[in-house]
Amino acid sequence: PGAALGPRRYGLPPHDVELKALEEKLNEIYRLIPESHALVITHYHRDHYLYRRGEEEYYSGKVIYAKNPHSYINPSQRIRAYVLYRKMSVEAKAFRIIYSDGLLERIGRVKLEFSNPLPHGECNSKLGWVIGVAVEEDDYRIVYASDAQGLLCRDSLDFVVKKPWNMLIVSGPATYHMKNPDPRVVMENLLRAISSADENAVVVVDHHLLRDINYKKYVEYLRRMSRAKIVTAAEYMGFEVKQLEAYRFSLWGLKSHEETVTEEE
Repeated sequence: PGAALGPRRYGLPPHDVELKALEEKLNEIYRLIPESHALVITHYHRDHYLYRRGEEEYYSGKVIYAKNPHSYINPSQRIRAYVLYRKMSVEAKAFRIIYSDGLLERIGRVKLEFSNPLPHGECNSKLGWVIGVAVEEDDYRIVYASDAQGLLCRDSLDFVVKKPWNMLIVSGPATYHMKNPDPRVVMENLLRAISSADENAVVVVDHHLLRDINYKKYVEYLRRMSRAKIVTAAEYMGFEVKQLEAYRFSLWGLKSHEETVTEEE
């Protein structure tokens, strides 16, 4: 559980509209956490865990399945993990912290399967590693591989295709960092992952891809090439798609979206 805003986009800070949306979604996370027995931290980028002062209390009494902060981790994430567990005392507040890289665990009828460390995007990504999560109950399997992006690395693809799934949640490639990317190229591995899925399977593609103003052409490409239902997170939940960060220039009243792209994490 986590949410954060890109600190700079098009050279601009978050707009008030984004700040309001962030507050609303964080409040929804805060509301749901008390209903949860366990929390999962797939990696230590600030849009993927609660890190603000006061948020440490939401970890109290929880089982935390977390990316191992001592191996396959870049320096910035290692520091953030240290701050979270030691400086914010989450290590003492949580019921139990389980470093989950490669872990397989059963809780009653539910099976949790965590991947080995996967690159945050491309195989040589400087943004570090993440862990994917598969949750299975009564033969229904959900695979969460968000910041593996478009499954650009073979290890990420292998984790998704190792066993049939009913729902795949994936962030899509960061096409907004690329110049004129060809859907057939950047979606190649993701298409491989969903090629055998039937019409009852659901693919939720969001996050990095939705930072691209032109995300629809990639989603439509997947829809043309696959039998699975391809939706954004907003569409899956019945909401209107609002690409606030992608249109930050417009929120600030600017007509151009020319930018110098920088790594957001």
